[in-house]
Amino acid sequence: MQAKDISSSVKKKDHDGKVSGQLAYIGDVKLESMVYGVLYRSPIAYGKVRSIQLPPLPEGVVKIGAEHIPGGNFVKLLRPDQPIFADEWVNYIGEPIFMLVGPKLEILHQLLDEVEVDLEEHQAVYTLDEAIGQKDQAGVFAYHEFGENLEVIQSIEASAHQIIEEEYETGYQEHVYLEPQGMLGIYSDDEIRVEGSMQCLYYVKNALISALACEGDEVRVVQSPTGGGFGGKEDFPSMMACHVAIAAKVVKKPVMLLFDRAEDFEVTTKRHPAKFKYRTALDEQGNILCMNVELFLDGGANAGLSPVVLQRSLLNSAGVYQIPHFHAKGYALKTNTVPNGAFRGFGAPQSFAAIESVLGHISQKLQRDPIEYKRSYLVKQGDPTITGGRFKDPVLIDDLIQDLMETANYSKKKEANQSFNKQSKRYKKGIGASFFLHGCGFTGSGERDHIKATVKLAKTEQDQVLIKISNSDMGQGALTTLSKIVAHKLALPYEDILFPYPDTKEVPDSGPTVASRTTMIVGKLLERAASKLKAQWQSGIEQEVVEHYVHEEMIPWDEAKFSGDAYPAYSWGVNLIELEVDTLTGLVQVEKIYGSFDIGKAIDNLIVKGQIDGGMAQGIAYGFMEKMTSKAGKIQQKSISDYGPPTAMDIVHIQSKLYDNPYAGGPYGAKGVGELPLTGGAPAVQAAIEDALQIPFYQIPITPELIIESLTKKGGGGD
Repeated sequence: MQAKDISSSVKKKDHDGKVSGQLAYIGDVKLESMVYGVLYRSPIAYGKVRSIQLPPLPEGVVKIGAEHIPGGNFVKLLRPDQPIFADEWVNYIGEPIFMLVGPKLEILHQLLDEVEVDLEEHQAVYTLDEAIGQKDQAGVFAYHEFGENLEVIQSIEASAHQIIEEEYETGYQEHVYLEPQGMLGIYSDDEIRVEGSMQCLYYVKNALISALACEGDEVRVVQSPTGGGFGGKEDFPSMMACHVAIAAKVVKKPVMLLFDRAEDFEVTTKRHPAKFKYRTALDEQGNILCMNVELFLDGGANAGLSPVVLQRSLLNSAGVYQIPHFHAKGYALKTNTVPNGAFRGFGAPQSFAAIESVLGHISQKLQRDPIEYKRSYLVKQGDPTITGGRFKDPVLIDDLIQDLMETANYSKKKEANQSFNKQSKRYKKGIGASFFLHGCGFTGSGERDHIKATVKLAKTEQDQVLIKISNSDMGQGALTTLSKIVAHKLALPYEDILFPYPDTKEVPDSGPTVASRTTMIVGKLLERAASKLKAQWQSGIEQEVVEHYVHEEMIPWDEAKFSGDAYPAYSWGVNLIELEVDTLTGLVQVEKIYGSFDIGKAIDNLIVKGQIDGGMAQGIAYGFMEKMTSKAGKIQQKSISDYGPPTAMDIVHIQSKLYDNPYAGGPYGAKGVGELPLTGGAPAVQAAIEDALQIPFYQIPITPELIIESLTKKGGGGD
């Protein structure tokens, strides 16, 4: 049954299978005659492959390499620069050179140890700083520049009272999805079928068509139940799909490729490390006159999705603030390290950590409360965006801030903390906040010009309705929320809406499951399709309706000039964190977590609460816990315990609140929610640690080691 209010929670579609443990993930699949694949990977960061010497291969073991690829030896995405199998040159440690396929994994791993590959090693670029130093020579994946004319900026700076410059850095972040990457290729005479853990079925299908040099109807892609993605299963599965599909075509058997956690950590995409350079001019009263930003992203060895991650990073470089005379430029640069890619927030968490840090440090220099100072620059409805678009819908962020400050008793808590910190030598308490937004959907005209989403609804003779879309449920609740939208519009029981895991043989391309677009964009298409079906409903008869994306009228987006409306709508958030720092050990103990969010209308309250809790935990951990490093091109962390994501002991109860601010362009007023909750965690943690220690930090994560080092420089520390 369905409740009258669509926000009321229902039992999730996949609840029983997950709770009982009966839901079969790709690693659970066992097929007759199935064989396994293991990849031989480059042991060096940059060099030329001179020769490959294999040991004698037992019967049933086959080597699969670039020579077996019928089409182009690249993973089709934005640029043809990522080999499926490295043929001549290797560009990072862990790059696949070939695959051994056979019936027993232990034998395949033994054979890999006996392989001899002669490699001519060349000088590699290991760090973002090295890449920045060489950016004028080569290795630039993308570059954008926009905003106020630099001559105007320079003129304003010349008469400014003060110029404040700040460099800020963010590190890697690992997805830590519950289920590591996995893909299965199945051969038959008329098609290659690929099943696996993935977010974007048609990305995978298009990559297979390119690699196999075949027609669309010769390739079939099916999503398996997927144990988490967070962006890590957006582009990476396309490479694995090519591996298993090519192998399956050669050996004429099903081929399974599964990563263990160590391999997944070493070779899959990460959040881009970033460096920001902010230059801010102030007048005598501390008012901002202009701001000039330069940002750099470490793209790793291949372009991947770095050009569009750079776009979103730049679009968020001014945060939620109306900064006068703002100018920004950014680069996505090549290094000989593991390629970086999509991660929940898609470049925004780096930028919000930076801008929140910059404004927080300016307020400290001015001896102003950071929240008070930042509130004086908040954007309002009707204000221009930094790309000359418009915030056309109500902007409630100041209301969110005021309400949250009252809920947390901010002013009294600040006073109490100051009193405590004066008396306690070892432990210091702090409170900090962050303000942020997230543009919903693809940037600019991407939905209209590139995605062109299509959805179908198919009614059965039994008057049940099947949802036919290519969007994936990876734990975020899409099976449930989209079914609710259709059920409510048709006034049918929720149980009569069927949503099988998508299969490209059955579903149209409704776009990828990314960019906080699934509920807002695809959900709106399904709402319109359901309205059509309702108008022509004939009981007991099979019917089908199709709905296509229609672009909302906005200020036109100019990709070259980086101008116009970047997004049709924005979701908004405020985080506030209370914590305690042990100055003897550098350990941080989070004590209270608050979050307020405007996501339009919640389609299911419990699912949204789950997104908020999970997203805030990831964002908070990004700020002070999760430390991933690369040394001479090799990722150093090999396990979850090495990396240090949060446990239930690290994240206390999250007190969150939703603000009802319906968006007309979303189903029942819904906007995007998936990425927003992660974005504010790190800057709120940083603000709270700085408040506790009265020390500025210029990077995340703020680890215990960094805290102790900073306290030592300051001359402080616990007894």
